[in-house]
Amino acid sequence: MLEKVLENLKIAELNEMQWAAMEAGKSVNDIVLLSPTGSGKTVGFLLPLLMRMDNDAVGVKALVIVPSRELGLQIEQVWKLMRTGFKVNCCYGGHSTRTEKNNLEHPPALLIGTPGRLAYHIRNDNFDSTTITSLVLDEFDKALEFGFKEDMSFIIYQLKSLNKRILTSATNLEEIPLFTGVVNPVKLNFLTNSPTQPQGLNLKIVKAEGRDKLDALFGLICKLGNKATLVFCNHRDAVERISELLKNKGLSHGVFHGKMEQEDRERALIRLRNGTNTILITTDLASRGLDIPEIENIIHYQLPHTEDIFVHRNGRTARMNAKGTAYLILSEGEYTPTFIKEKPAEETLPEKNIIPENTPWCTLYIAAGKKDKINKMDIVGMLLQKGKINKDELGLIEVLDFTSYAAVNRKKIDSVLELIRNEKIKNKKVKMEVSR
Repeated sequence: MLEKVLENLKIAELNEMQWAAMEAGKSVNDIVLLSPTGSGKTVGFLLPLLMRMDNDAVGVKALVIVPSRELGLQIEQVWKLMRTGFKVNCCYGGHSTRTEKNNLEHPPALLIGTPGRLAYHIRNDNFDSTTITSLVLDEFDKALEFGFKEDMSFIIYQLKSLNKRILTSATNLEEIPLFTGVVNPVKLNFLTNSPTQPQGLNLKIVKAEGRDKLDALFGLICKLGNKATLVFCNHRDAVERISELLKNKGLSHGVFHGKMEQEDRERALIRLRNGTNTILITTDLASRGLDIPEIENIIHYQLPHTEDIFVHRNGRTARMNAKGTAYLILSEGEYTPTFIKEKPAEETLPEKNIIPENTPWCTLYIAAGKKDKINKMDIVGMLLQKGKINKDELGLIEVLDFTSYAAVNRKKIDSVLELIRNEKIKNKKVKMEVSR
């Protein structure tokens, strides 16, 4: 089975951490798995869960609690790619409770969810929590930081048949709270004594004139061109301020922070994944647990408060064997944080800013998805046959529960919309427009 799962995941072999987690999962009841962002922890804890699955078992057997809906959806996607034959569902705030309740009427073997939404379903008896024997608390430090202790404590108390707990984190935990029920765990620590940057990461500083960094940021973005870039801020107000500037300059980009509606956050990530946007302005919410492509540049618009945050932000680039660059923008009176031991080189900005051209892709929004029995091939067929475009003019397609998104060549998007505006998918007329 392992060979087939790795083949489905397109992984040649497990890394040291994943092997250790799988071996410990065979005999150990409680495991604390500490490993850096981007090291493959998801596969590391899903394999022990898979080994405990029983084809004849009824009800939810394994529960994964996550601090954010994006992380939950990413884990769900990995499980689906594994093609285990066992059903999975993901529950999270901002998603339809009615849809989730309907899904839970035929319980999945693996249930993933955020604390608040899982607690809601347990309180409303939407699934039987007593059948669960395995629990994963993923990114546990983040869950505590986000204030989910009360909901997590309630959920764990309801798991009467629990006999295996896996707690994961990308930072070392000083102590494990009693409510987790973790007792005398085997600790698999793949963190070094101090946080480390990706091996292929190059650090640079950009000095802003005066105390306002906006001009320096804009100059740097123009210099980087259409390379995939995350701009990190400490506060969502800064995210919105930068976004307003880029809008005024006519520069396409996405924004991402915790106060956005779930659908808007999903769209921002989809447009980044499919190449419509190459710039995402975000808080630290995007530093961990997101399904986003390889990022070439990280810009620290506002300096991180701690080394851990700095490392997690930078972990979005230079992953595996790739290379990347992290830029720190320093205003007058700001200095390189003391935890950066080597002095980064200074990046010079051009005297004249040339705004990057739009990417070749544009995102088409389709108001139908999986729950409407729509799949990728339905969308491909419609766009190639009715929209009169070639295969190379159609990019990434993502089908969600009630909506779908397709990357279409920007030069063809207007003609495509004109040709398909009266078309039906699965004999149903659906709204289709450019995704904003």
